[in-house]
Amino acid sequence: MTQTVRRTLGRPGAVSLKPYRKLLAPIGEREAALRELGDAELTEAALNLAGAEFPYERAELIELCAVVREAARRTLDERPFDVQLLGMMALLDGRVVEMATGEGKTLVGAMAAAGFALRDRRVHLLSVNDYLARRDAEWMRPLYDMLGVAPSWIAEDSTTIQRREAYAADVTYVSVSELGFDVLRDRLATDPGDLVVPDPDIALIDEADSVLVDEARVPLVLAGAAEAVEADADMAQLVRRLRPQVDYEVDSEGRNVQLTTTGIERVEAELGGVDLYSEEYADSLAQLNLALHAHALLKRDVHYVISDGEVKLIDESRGRVAMLQRWPDGLQAAVEAKEQLQASETGEILDSITVQALVLRYPTLCGMTGTAMAVAEPLREFYELEVAVIPPNLPCVRNDHATRLYATPEEKEDALVEQVLDIHEQGRPILIGTQDVAESERIAARLDKENLDCAVLNAKNDADEAAVIAEAGTYGAITVSTQMAGRGTDIRLGGSDMADRERVVAAGGLYVLGYGRYPSSRLDDQLRGRAGRQGDPGSSRFLVSIEDHLIASTMPEARQFDAASDGEITDPAWASAVDRAQRIAEGQLMELHRNTWRYSKLIDVQREVVLEHRAKVLHQDLGDEQVRSDCPERHADLVDEVGEDEVARAARLITLYHLDRGWTDHLAFLNQLREGIHLRMLGRRDPLDEFNADAVPVFKGFLDQARERAAQTFAEVSVTDGTIDVAAAGVKRPSSTWTYMVHDRPFGSDIDNIVGKARRLSRSSG
Repeated sequence: MTQTVRRTLGRPGAVSLKPYRKLLAPIGEREAALRELGDAELTEAALNLAGAEFPYERAELIELCAVVREAARRTLDERPFDVQLLGMMALLDGRVVEMATGEGKTLVGAMAAAGFALRDRRVHLLSVNDYLARRDAEWMRPLYDMLGVAPSWIAEDSTTIQRREAYAADVTYVSVSELGFDVLRDRLATDPGDLVVPDPDIALIDEADSVLVDEARVPLVLAGAAEAVEADADMAQLVRRLRPQVDYEVDSEGRNVQLTTTGIERVEAELGGVDLYSEEYADSLAQLNLALHAHALLKRDVHYVISDGEVKLIDESRGRVAMLQRWPDGLQAAVEAKEQLQASETGEILDSITVQALVLRYPTLCGMTGTAMAVAEPLREFYELEVAVIPPNLPCVRNDHATRLYATPEEKEDALVEQVLDIHEQGRPILIGTQDVAESERIAARLDKENLDCAVLNAKNDADEAAVIAEAGTYGAITVSTQMAGRGTDIRLGGSDMADRERVVAAGGLYVLGYGRYPSSRLDDQLRGRAGRQGDPGSSRFLVSIEDHLIASTMPEARQFDAASDGEITDPAWASAVDRAQRIAEGQLMELHRNTWRYSKLIDVQREVVLEHRAKVLHQDLGDEQVRSDCPERHADLVDEVGEDEVARAARLITLYHLDRGWTDHLAFLNQLREGIHLRMLGRRDPLDEFNADAVPVFKGFLDQARERAAQTFAEVSVTDGTIDVAAAGVKRPSSTWTYMVHDRPFGSDIDNIVGKARRLSRSSG
């Protein structure tokens, strides 16, 4: 049974496109007139739109669309389709635009960014990685130049000077992580001239669903040098000897692991007869829990890979190495001990910001993606954003075949190989989407045994992704890849040069095979969307096993299925169970996002209070004003000795130091509080209420305490060679800082404590 996908002009809950459609005819008329202008005259027409109020009036919007369309035709040899103009107008209205893969989102984003910039709005076009930031900025530069708009881009290796210059441009292409790290570094600046990021204005977000939903709960971290966290290698060895289901148990979701009574007895015996749950051995218990988490829950080539002697995390939503990401320090060290690697550099967290808090700094948000309607609810709930669904330029005629269900992974794999052999004989290019690195390599090896050559794209070779994807549409090609979301390169039928396009079209186009359904229907849709671009023929099918993690983790009852029957499972009840398992997984992720947002909301409010005060110290000499008031005699003496400017400088450095030091300590307190707050559940108390009840009073005296410490330090400073020596008074910044993203937190560590104590009590009473 097949289902032909045809996008409608709109969907329930989406923004109406009627107001935009009414402008298409007059835009076409104005475009015809602009054809008569020279390039310089066209640039002048664009600049005539500059400087006025935003948003555009109707006549101005028509002029903008016509000018931009003609400029794109001349500079990029691409005349934007009507649907691309609809997308541009929706972005200018602050919407999240849903456009299918291959419909030209890069050009739509550039046109909208230029439209904002011509009204003197500063635009940050946020991408998912550095490669796309640079590629898109350079690709669209001719268009920007003709419109009189200055574009720029930022990469991980950009210097401070290059970053400052890039942010000064009209449109800055930058990855979300690099922007976040620049914001964090600015928050520790001690001189106004050191600031890099300007005040936020417009954020136009590529892959908006991934950034605003999937990564929203990911904290970006600025760390400073501190005593290294070393994992216990002996503990890692001990955990390796423990037996699953005997000494420890993993929950059905694969998120928590805990020792059994037998496991507790074994560990305590191997540690010399200790009482593992006594206060004396609390550190040992913490090391054990981390080692057990690393051993039982984090799988090599699934959650991370080993490359160049380092543990590199895999972005689960994209199937590639997550640059600069790491787990919290203790867990990171435990994984390194598990793999017998040298512990990486670590330190205390100086500051952090979630991706959600980062983008919410912008007064105006908009974005684009191929799958926005599936997350319309969280976009509305967390960002007050509405979705505009843009129809494809040509009808989509891709055939999405019904999912095939099998009892075991072995049967699923056999079915995959059989289908690949059949499709390959037709000459159709095939794209196989897998769940993780290990799976992609296993499938590739199986295909090799069948004498089927294939290209593999996963986290171990994602540097080659553009070249691999570009040829995935070649006649007879087979490509095995982890998640395709955010790859940024279209699969063109016939290969990168489309030399064999007609032959591939005649064969039926690209065939997408999903080797298992993803935890999110959006990821399924993004994989399907690689076929059938711009009206091309294509097909897709997903193969699922009842033992797949998605089903086993969300529907434990599925394990009781009688697998005696061979071949495909055609029972309609089981077919609907796959969709139900996916909805459960999506609900769990949504609740995790919502829960993270609830906890971080208070932290963000407190941080804003500190930042507002810090800005006054940095820009308005508030620190000098305060120490003058708190230490009048010492202040007057120092002014006489070294002058007012030097005293103001020292006061600023001292005050900023105590604000930053205080926030670092407060952040550590909040992290510790949150990790242990679930213990309050035993008393039938709401953890969030308890968190707020403890966090609010502690913060009340924050600014007063920072001021008192600054006054005390100022009173003790000495003068050396005509300069106030603040370092001698203890004002010392970390010798080095670095940035990373915290991928996840170990779940249930405190619950494990409770379970362990309960088992000990049960054993002793028995």
